[in-house]
Amino acid sequence: MGDSASALKALTVLLRSSQHVQESVKRSISKFGLNSSEFGVLELLYNKGEQPIQSIGKKILLASSSLTYVIDKLEGKGLVHRKPCATDRRVIYTSITDEGRALMDEIFPINEADISNIFSALSPEELSTYIELVRKVGLHAEEWNKK
Repeated sequence: MGDSASALKALTVLLRSSQHVQESVKRSISKFGLNSSEFGVLELLYNKGEQPIQSIGKKILLASSSLTYVIDKLEGKGLVHRKPCATDRRVIYTSITDEGRALMDEIFPINEADISNIFSALSPEELSTYIELVRKVGLHAEEWNKK
């Protein structure tokens, strides 16, 4: 285990780095009139297909009150639609529309290229090590929070 000064420095670097990466990604998707929450919902539906609303919030880490607002906005833009479950009235599914899919067909490669560009500061080996180390810290923090 490292000393506390190094741990504090690591946290500061992680948070600042995360903030800069998030700002870069937000800038990239804002060109298409979306915020990061809207993009997160669209990306999930684009890649995973129709989802119960309840599971979307858990998968993209968004509070249910915010999720309803985001889905309302996306539905208003014609990018997603809601469909009640045939067997359980409490469950509502959300799926991407053809218009939403066309938008993601346009955005996704651009977003992917922007993310690749952000991480191009690292060699493939460094990126692999980065992923491993950040995951290790995240899993450790998750376990520590359960105590």
